[in-house]
Amino acid sequence: MPYARLLSPLLLVFSNVFMTFAWYGHLKHKEVALPKVILISWGIAFFEYMLMVPANRIGSTVYSAPQLKGMQEVITLLVFAGFSAFYLGQPLKWNHWAGFALILVAAWLIFQE
Repeated sequence: MPYARLLSPLLLVFSNVFMTFAWYGHLKHKEVALPKVILISWGIAFFEYMLMVPANRIGSTVYSAPQLKGMQEVITLLVFAGFSAFYLGQPLKWNHWAGFALILVAAWLIFQE
């Protein structure tokens, strides 16, 4: 699959948008009952899985499993940073960015052969 190197990260980005809303979107709506939030989150997570599973399957043709996981972690943090600032109104502080930078270094190490 010649397009796997680009398609996999792209699917991971969209998957992580769904995942972030499923896991953290309810924090903006704390008045909603927890059982209802759980059901809604499961519904959103379904779409996450519809993208994540193909992303990993396609990506495995050009990336190793540890590389896919490292890439997914970096994508997750970038999506979450935007979500936290723009949706939740909680911009990240210097120490959050520093911690994320360490994870980025870890992901970079994973890609070293």
